[in-house]
Amino acid sequence: MALFKKRTAGKPGEWYYCLQHKKVEEGPECPAKNRFGPYASPEEASHAMEKAQERNEEWETDPKWHDKSSTGEGGAA
Repeated sequence: MALFKKRTAGKPGEWYYCLQHKKVEEGPECPAKNRFGPYASPEEASHAMEKAQERNEEWETDPKWHDKSSTGEGGAA
């Protein structure tokens, strides 16, 4: 008996953005490595790439994630 069963059909109301096909899909049609989600609505899923870009920009400009000691400006706190 398998411990992990592959879920072939999604739950109604689960929406994903497929990175491979670049489209919104209801339920997990593609492997997890190729999708963002789940989202509550197709509208929310359609903005998945924009949200990811916003988060990337926030993390890249967050001073807590940049170690100034590598440039010689910082030290141990």
